[in-house]
This record gives sequence, structure tokens and C-alpha cells, in this order.
Amino acid sequence: MKVGVFDSGVGGLTVAKSLQQSGLFSEITYFGDTARVPYGNKDKATVTRYALEAVEFFNGADVDCVVVACNTVSVTALEAMQQFSNKPVYGVLEPGVMALQQLGTVSDNTRVLIIATRSTISSGAYQKRIEALGVGHIDAIATPLFVPIVEEALFEGPILQETMRHYFSPLTKPDVVLLGCTHFPLIAEQIAQYFGGVAAIHSGEAMVAWLQQNLDLPLRFEQTPIRILASENVEAVKRTAKHWGLSL
Repeated sequence: MKVGVFDSGVGGLTVAKSLQQSGLFSEITYFGDTARVPYGNKDKATVTRYALEAVEFFNGADVDCVVVACNTVSVTALEAMQQFSNKPVYGVLEPGVMALQQLGTVSDNTRVLIIATRSTISSGAYQKRIEALGVGHIDAIATPLFVPIVEEALFEGPILQETMRHYFSPLTKPDVVLLGCTHFPLIAEQIAQYFGGVAAIHSGEAMVAWLQQNLDLPLRFEQTPIRILASENVEAVKRTAKHWGLSL
């Protein structure tokens, strides 16, 4: 099976990496809308328009399904994409919630922290689904400064530490952090350490688990080639992919 991966920029490469390492797919086609990134500060109508343009691209691409790596698109435009796509389209929202549920420790005493873009947080999509699991304490905060920090490869050090203090110092320690932006897995270890060691849910890992559970994927591939496309500066996206550990 061949899979397409759509993201607003380079963040979705973390999801593509998980898919590539899983060996579940024969080929990956990645498209990043780098000309119009970020999506996280744009309104629903704009994000939906961009997402439907991506659907047009993937409708003509040699893929069997499409994974929407971008959390902002997944919570604002997934239904529209599914309506106009000629192949299945899967977002990261449901896999993330499933991963939380499968931790097996969720209760009315559990405290979950959701960190994401402003659009994802303001949609309330994660909050509603996590509340439905019976989670008693949910903090949801927009953490947009983490995106440029990751893109500048500042995966550790004083800038990241100060930014975490800026966002997290008013909070009670969570039991679980849901990483609601595809950039954040690259600083997941540092976020977990900031809180003294907590579980962190990664969209890529959650998506792989969800696909395994919901699709018939019996084959395993020793190598999964990835074709990277972008609306602007594709060579920069390829360099980022190599830096983040994808096999090109």
C-alpha cells in the first residue's frame, strides 16, 4: 500500500518518519505546503481552502490513502477533505485520543496537558474527546513558540528551557502530555523531563498504531522510499528530512 502524507510545512516529517520506520507501506509521498506555513494562526475557512487544494493534488497522485499529519487541518478541515477525496483520508486526532486511552491509566484523577497551535486549541476538538474518556483534569494551551525553536534545531539548551518555563510554570504537573503539533515530538524528551518524567503522546507513533488497528496491512517492507514534494523550497524540506532522520 502506498500512502500520501500532507502537512502545512515540515512538521509532518515526524509522522512520515514513523510511517517509514513502521515498514507498513511500500512508498510514501509527502507534500508540505511550505509556501503558506504556518496554518496554526489562520482561520477555518482559509485552512479548509488550503486543505482542499491538497486533496486535488492527492486525487491525482499514485497513493492508496492520505494521512493528514497536521493537527490544525485534522481538527478543522478533515471532513471536507474526506468529502472531496477519491481515496481514504485519515487525520491525527482520533489516533492521538486512542493512544491516550490505551495507556490504561486514564481516570477522573488523570491530568492531561494538551499543547498545540492556537487553531488546534481553540477548536476544542481534543478537549471534547478527552473529556469523553472520563479524564478529570485537562489543561490545553497554545505553544506556538516551540515551532520556530524546532525548525531552528534548538532541541535543547537555554532558549528551549526558558520557553518551557514561560508556558509551563503556571501549570500543575500533568500525568500525560499530548503533543498536538507535529513539530513537538522532536522536543518530547525535554518536555517530559521538565515535568519530572511523564508520558508523551506522539502523533506519528499514534498514527502507526491506529492504522495497524483499523486497516488490513499484512505486508512488511524492508525499505519504504519517500518522495518529498513542497509548494516552495523543496530542497530545504529534503535537508530537514535528512536532519530529522528520514531515509531519502
